Amino acid sequence: MFIPKPDAARNETECWDFLAAQGFGHLIAPGAGRELPVVAATQFVVSDRRIVLHLATPNPIWPALAENPVALLSVAGDWTYVPGAWKTLPDETPGTGVPTTYYGAVQVSGPVDVVERPDELLALLRTQLAVVEPDLPDPAQHISLLAGIRGVVLTPQVVRGKFKYGGNVDEAHRWAVAQHLADRRGPGDAAALRHLQRRIPPSDQWAGTTAPGGNETA
Repeated sequence: MFIPKPDAARNETECWDFLAAQGFGHLIAPGAGRELPVVAATQFVVSDRRIVLHLATPNPIWPALAENPVALLSVAGDWTYVPGAWKTLPDETPGTGVPTTYYGAVQVSGPVDVVERPDELLALLRTQLAVVEPDLPDPAQHISLLAGIRGVVLTPQVVRGKFKYGGNVDEAHRWAVAQHLADRRGPGDAAALRHLQRRIPPSDQWAGTTAPGGNETA
């Protein structure tokens, strides 16, 4: 993943917060001697800075993990389109702004443990459900279905994050875009605005530019 300096994550905490908030990505297993890696779209949870998930037993990722027990999880989200007109100030020539897309992306990679024993699978499912649906009855009531899944625990050794939210332009241009995001209130705008504000603290001039109300993930 290409990460220009203005878009680089400040630290791993920013990456982990993004992963936990998104909860869905692509698990990529290179295997050994394959023309292409195996890619599985999957829900996951973050637990003690590990990635925890499960997949169906027919999934083609299992032979690849048996060949080479490492994987990369790629997660992208909180994206929105920024028109070129938003990137010019009132005293600048109209039409000179270059359109772009704001988005966040995090990739983590490292060794993988495959979980197959029923007791360990139940513990893994409890970890997932504690995050996504803590009030659900214990998964042990579905123990007969465990043969249909296997679990994955990815322990990241490399964590890389990209947060492309206008860090390559000056404050005036960034906050001009921020005001447009707050006004448009389209899909992804609230999340993108929160990222922009978090990564580039506003001066007093821009303190009134706040994210619109909504339930989008930051």
